[in-house]
Amino acid sequence: MREIRKLNPGYSVGVDSVDEQSWYDVLRSFDDANIFQTWACGMVTCGRRNMSHLVVRKNGEVVAAAQARIVKVPLLNVGVAYIQWGPLWQPSGSGKDVGIFCQALRALRNEYVCKRGLVLRLFPNLFDDDDSSLAQALADEGFSLPRRDRRRRTILMNLNPELEALHEGMRQHWKRELKVALRKELEVVEGTGEDFFDSFLSIYGEMISRKGFSPGADVEEFRRMQAQLPEDFKMKILLCRSKEGVCAGVICSAIGKSAIYLFGATSNAGMKSNGSYLLQWKVIEELKRQGISIYNLNGINPETNPGTYRFKYELSGENGRDVYNLGQFDSHSGLLGYSCVEFGDKLRSTRRALSDFIESTRSSKLWFKTAH
Repeated sequence: MREIRKLNPGYSVGVDSVDEQSWYDVLRSFDDANIFQTWACGMVTCGRRNMSHLVVRKNGEVVAAAQARIVKVPLLNVGVAYIQWGPLWQPSGSGKDVGIFCQALRALRNEYVCKRGLVLRLFPNLFDDDDSSLAQALADEGFSLPRRDRRRRTILMNLNPELEALHEGMRQHWKRELKVALRKELEVVEGTGEDFFDSFLSIYGEMISRKGFSPGADVEEFRRMQAQLPEDFKMKILLCRSKEGVCAGVICSAIGKSAIYLFGATSNAGMKSNGSYLLQWKVIEELKRQGISIYNLNGINPETNPGTYRFKYELSGENGRDVYNLGQFDSHSGLLGYSCVEFGDKLRSTRRALSDFIESTRSSKLWFKTAH
């Protein structure tokens, strides 16, 4: 079904009418802007030809926006428009207007499903403890949740309390480890340049080999994004140095009113340095100075990765919310196109699982040889 629904009076839509600079100007006007909606992210993950931008205005003012990644199946008139952590619908200082969210969803479906005949796949930056009317809006505007197992669990840390209160809210074990770190001769440096990324990657590789796991995100993609991001959108890279050199590192992105913890690593020699505790405390201090309200600790799994879960749980303490994101929402106009997209998803999942298994086996063998 490709019925176009009219937007409410006062709303208008512009599609693919922005360039790189004007898109970043749009992002600067939203509290819920994030790295996955940046032009640089689109260029790295899909290229300029496969990017699309939609902007919604109300009485002439920008109130919603989304960057989509378009993937089409060769020789078939089917494809999918992916929108990660979008749409943006919280203009700076205006709060959360569900009405704007509804109009953004309607505009997106009109363009990509009704006009272009694509499957529209949203991964909104929403969580299961958000206002239930947001999930209802998705259903009302023609979006379904095909798989609940694609929801990710994370911890959102509220940074609104004063710094002292954030410290007091941490679990006792985390505070003790931080106290130990503060007594050591550790130096923390921050930067955004390629040299900082190189230093981080050197210890990140050590950690991957030591733990023998395949990371969920490609750090090299983020390195390429960093080179293209404007200065005020660049990721923060913090490194902790001991007498032996760089012992720990963290990469996070802070845009709008929220931040996300992207990558963290500890070197083999820095396992007992407590550098990761000091780094996270410095990150929180910096985010507070920047006026960030929410720190997304980006993924937890108590069963498969209990150590990381405990670290993040104890860091956030009383100021943390253990939540699931709402998941992936799809909208489509026909079963043929949707079935092709679903089949492609299964093939990619199988290939990714096989690749992860091979990489994990190779890393485990390398670690065994190094350790013995």
